[in-house]
Amino acid sequence: MSSSATIPAALDQEGDAAAVAKANYQIIEKVADFDAVQATRLAFDHSKPIEVTQSPYPKWGYGQGVPDNGVSASKTHREIDPYDSAHPTVNNYRLLVSGVVPLIFQVVDHDPPMFIVGFSSRPGRVKDTFRNIKETGEVVINTVSENMIEAVNATSIDAPYGVSEWEVSGLHEAPTTTVAPSRVRESVFSIEGKVVDIKEFEDHVKPGMSIASLVLIKATRFWVQDDAVNAEGSHIDLDKLRPLGQLGGISYARVSSTFEQPRRRWDDERPKSQLLAGLENSKPMME
Repeated sequence: MSSSATIPAALDQEGDAAAVAKANYQIIEKVADFDAVQATRLAFDHSKPIEVTQSPYPKWGYGQGVPDNGVSASKTHREIDPYDSAHPTVNNYRLLVSGVVPLIFQVVDHDPPMFIVGFSSRPGRVKDTFRNIKETGEVVINTVSENMIEAVNATSIDAPYGVSEWEVSGLHEAPTTTVAPSRVRESVFSIEGKVVDIKEFEDHVKPGMSIASLVLIKATRFWVQDDAVNAEGSHIDLDKLRPLGQLGGISYARVSSTFEQPRRRWDDERPKSQLLAGLENSKPMME
């Protein structure tokens, strides 16, 4: 058989594999009758001003942790193995996108679960967090909820190397399974991980400044507060997570309202749109 005869067969195999992958790809969930659901919700208020409020606990002091009479520290968590054959891979995706809000780290992928953390250049030595990651190759990423911000912010103080941030903040240690560092018991969602790669921007080093870097991390375990996650381990309740976003300067943002926009599918939308149908019919023929 000539090599040219094998090309169509190879293309057929690739097409079949793509069709199977597409059938199994459940990242984009189909939303039934979204217009009807949206019609029951409050209208988006374009004129609503952005409020600047006090922080949750303006009289917070070092060592207090979350001053809610131990409620946050008493919560139990479920351990999730992202590689467990009984835990669908798509649930990793849904869990991560529902539990991670952009701050100093971001989700890269869900299969395998990968994260990236950035460390900016600053005067003096590198951040202690980066030093520890580089020395141990292990890390725990802990999400920050509204009620934790004062305690978490306290850990950014420029304390001498070796001073315990646990004591400075008053947050509580909780055990981990696959790495040595502890996780934060008060965090709704924590991620154990191991370093895959570190990129230090050596071509941009300036006198007196630490080196800027990126760290690529592969997750090895998830921990989610029991009353904040669904039975499938695929979704975190936003009302329990209460995430914060870090803005410019010393400003933070909280989530006070949300809206939804379902992802559209060409095959569903084309029959309803003359524009889409026309665009498809005007496509140039592939030779």
